[in-house]
Amino acid sequence: MTPVAQSAAVQPVKSIAGRGGLVDKYFYFAMGLLAAIVVAAGFGRTIDRGLIHPAIPRPTILWFHSAAFSGWVLFYILQSALVRARNVKLHRSLGWFGAALGAVMVPLGFATTIVMKRFELHTLHRHSVAEFMIVSIFDMTVFGTLFTLGILWRKKPELHRRLLFIATAGLLSAAFGRLDKNLFYVYVDMMIALGVVRDLVVDRRVHKVYLVAMPSLIVLQCFVVYTLRTASPWWMAIAHAILG
Repeated sequence: MTPVAQSAAVQPVKSIAGRGGLVDKYFYFAMGLLAAIVVAAGFGRTIDRGLIHPAIPRPTILWFHSAAFSGWVLFYILQSALVRARNVKLHRSLGWFGAALGAVMVPLGFATTIVMKRFELHTLHRHSVAEFMIVSIFDMTVFGTLFTLGILWRKKPELHRRLLFIATAGLLSAAFGRLDKNLFYVYVDMMIALGVVRDLVVDRRVHKVYLVAMPSLIVLQCFVVYTLRTASPWWMAIAHAILG
């Protein structure tokens, strides 16, 4: 094969994989769009009867939580698009809005969990609400931790983008749970695993963020699911104390 023919054969591969290829350029933006699709598919099933037109009006805090959650997904898409467009200056300026939004989402998420579980227990008279609190509390704790690290390491793009991607994927457990109440964490981990595939395709190695975060998350998720399924007494005591 002549050098010209070899160059023509290699070029299509480089245009997809490797630094500067399509995967490198569009991965995080595509993941933002995927997150939006998951949210629409998951919450689209319940938002009308659960929030917009419920038989019994929901607490107002749920509206704020839904707005903040949706706003974060849209913000993630916007920031990924700005990086793709090489508008780093605007990306960094808007980053402070994202930092404020993320900082609000954590306490808002905890407060919404408590208010809504009390509402379900005392107003809707639903049983088994205490067990499920651990999922929401865990998810917000993970998001808050990864989000904080992402902000602290904002000047290290390779750390920053992966931490915020994993944090955003972790938030999708509620949406995945409405699609499959048993395997929601599996779908979250599958989405995060796409980041591992991206690293292998682009960098030919897996970044240390995934090497630390993924095993840790899987172990903790298994612990949360076990606690949920077995209604562990220690957790039930804490949950009942919170719910009053």
